[in-house]
Amino acid sequence: MADEKKIRVLVAKPGLDGHDRGAKVVARALRDYGMEVIYTGLRQTPEMIAQSALQEDVDVVGLSILSGAHLEVFPLIVEQLKKKKLENVLVIAGGIIPEEDQTAVKKMGIKAVFGPGTSTKDIAEFIKKTVSEKKNR
Repeated sequence: MADEKKIRVLVAKPGLDGHDRGAKVVARALRDYGMEVIYTGLRQTPEMIAQSALQEDVDVVGLSILSGAHLEVFPLIVEQLKKKKLENVLVIAGGIIPEEDQTAVKKMGIKAVFGPGTSTKDIAEFIKKTVSEKKNR
């Protein structure tokens, strides 16, 4: 078990959103669940997020957004990940994403949306299960 590769997660704050408390809470919690977490900081462009994902060789990109720009920004991030041949990276999102937008967000390639109040345990378990399933294919 000690030789098992840890899941690597990039937590990113796209766009002009200046609030990152939730992202930091999730990042710390995922570390506590045994994952390696890279936090990009605020005001990341889609290109910066994709480049960080490539450089850090991550399994997961977690996008945290509160600004309401998810329908505009998320497709750009997914496009940049594809340009860098990172289609196999699990992309999840959290923050303020209205329920009526979640279907559209998932069609973009975001595998799960975690809203306010979601248990960090639920997020960690989703990541572990989904990454494990991908590796076993």
